[in-house]
Amino acid sequence: MKNLYPTLFSPCKIGNVEIKNRICKAPQTTGFSHMDGTVSSRLIRCYEDLAKGEVGMIIVEYAYVDNKYSKSASNQLGICDDEYMVGLGWLADTIKNNDCVPCIQIEHCGRQRFLGPPMKSASSNPWPLMYERYGKAAIPEELTIDEIHQLVEDFGKAAWRAKTAGFQVVEIHGAHGYLITNFLSPFTNQRKDWYGGSRENRFRFLEQVFKRCKEYVGEDFPIIVRLSGTDYEPDGMTIEDTIYYAKRLEELGCAAIDVSGGDHHQMIHQVSPMQTPRAHNVWAAEAIKKEVSIPVFATGSITQPDYAEEILASGKADFISMGRPLLADPYWAKKAMEGRAEDISPCIRCNEGCLDRGNHLGKSINCTMNPLLGFEDALAIRPAETKKRIAVVGGGPAGMKAADTAALRGHEVTLFEKRKLGGYLHEASYPEFKADIRDALKYLITQVEKHGVQVVNKEAEAADLEGFDAVIIAAGASPAGLGVPGTDRSNVTLAVDSLCEGAQKLTGRIVVIGGGLIGTETAIQMSLDPENQVTIVEMLPEIMNGCSDCDHIVYSDMIREKKIRVLTSARVMEIADEGVAVEYKGRRQVIPADHVLLATGMKPNRQLYEELKAKGVCVRNVGDSLQAGKIYDAIHTGYKAGLKI
Repeated sequence: MKNLYPTLFSPCKIGNVEIKNRICKAPQTTGFSHMDGTVSSRLIRCYEDLAKGEVGMIIVEYAYVDNKYSKSASNQLGICDDEYMVGLGWLADTIKNNDCVPCIQIEHCGRQRFLGPPMKSASSNPWPLMYERYGKAAIPEELTIDEIHQLVEDFGKAAWRAKTAGFQVVEIHGAHGYLITNFLSPFTNQRKDWYGGSRENRFRFLEQVFKRCKEYVGEDFPIIVRLSGTDYEPDGMTIEDTIYYAKRLEELGCAAIDVSGGDHHQMIHQVSPMQTPRAHNVWAAEAIKKEVSIPVFATGSITQPDYAEEILASGKADFISMGRPLLADPYWAKKAMEGRAEDISPCIRCNEGCLDRGNHLGKSINCTMNPLLGFEDALAIRPAETKKRIAVVGGGPAGMKAADTAALRGHEVTLFEKRKLGGYLHEASYPEFKADIRDALKYLITQVEKHGVQVVNKEAEAADLEGFDAVIIAAGASPAGLGVPGTDRSNVTLAVDSLCEGAQKLTGRIVVIGGGLIGTETAIQMSLDPENQVTIVEMLPEIMNGCSDCDHIVYSDMIREKKIRVLTSARVMEIADEGVAVEYKGRRQVIPADHVLLATGMKPNRQLYEELKAKGVCVRNVGDSLQAGKIYDAIHTGYKAGLKI
């Protein structure tokens, strides 16, 4: 077998521990532990798949170090008491049993406590999101000197528990706006004592934590530290600060530096969405690697093996630390090693399951592209007891996922698609700032083709479906339109029709009616031509309702940068010669328009489903034809239909 990624799959050491390749699972909270922070069988099962997937080292998600203020989220893993060690040993052994090095991250959440007050931090300035949610109660108490000393001891004991439980490496979490970063960054550290002020003073808490951990585990046991290259905050931590911290840590005996970026206030730099560049924080890893001799981890939107190999081969880093890509496919490393990169279920950086629908909002983590995450056994693909002839109507993401899943179970599957495989993924991935979706499109088509699904290029009618044992309807949704005079004018088109190859180039004054996700993205795409003047008209008080938090941040910045005019609480009355007439602030106003794009929502195409259901056909409805939603909803409903039919 030819090794396509020779650097990525070469061994390397962290301290005295040899790692079989340069791929590490980055720590991410899952919410799979028990409520009291003890290890659960669900947590074990998740990490078992990751270890079987051939990563070199797994850095288990952050574990809180005390029972007072360090726990951040519901069902977070704990390491704050000796009674946790039996479960932690089970977890470490599970990882080692699969030829993978177990590491665990230990942390204190500081001011970023999703569970709410009380909170402790370096200083008494709150995290804005928590302040919005809880008001003055979210203002953290400044840690006293005695409390700092106790936390130093708590970190040390946590490191000892990790080693005793069988972990081979410990990572101290000094990034992402948690407690240690609250000390490191001048943005969050306004102390006047010897823990605040100068760079040396701000480093003191981490220095004491690191030294105490080494005293507990011994000089030969490797401890690594995760740092943010910068927190991307105004007057915050600079790359020069982080280089200083990394060099000091090396002097203290740190085995490696794991370089990330951002904090929860600057989430788009910590969990960078698809609208931002890939390999988002690699620049910081490269800068630090030039200044230290210990291994450096690069992390952040390194979604494909080619990117990882280039980063390592060019000397920017020594290890690749990946979070979301290994949630999307825990067998990422194994497939890359076997030369099957096309079979890797790609992370599209939508942040839909891992962030917006995940642990921070009271649910365990999940993933748009991987419906099995957290349900590795319950939703596993198993051979069908009875092989059937299955028809799938619609070749969008829901239809392709349903067809592929049914085929993998052994069914004979025919997929009807009137246009071309992919459905609205083609339009969704047309803007360059959504290019990650092209990876999902390519992957889904590849799997359908590989697994023997017969594709028929026609719009299926009820007569075409006779003789099949079961039918899955994935007919998608259609634009809802706008019931006002003038929508039939020649300069009025659907927003989705402007987002495709071969679409007419629109120039001049462009009005987008509808400020949801499609409308916002269309407006931004139109604004890329500097000659265009773009306006969004939305009848609700705000645009981007239902958008993810990261999308909202990025698109708000783009709207400001491109000077897109936004009218909210504006009701369209008609589209006339002079432009779009709206009722705005109690009076009629006309917005001049050369082109009008309608993005007024989508309605499910349920007709064929209802017809077949009335005839008693075994039929399931999935994706947008069930309910207009996101790629997440399409993939998950399609997978479950293919699994159960």
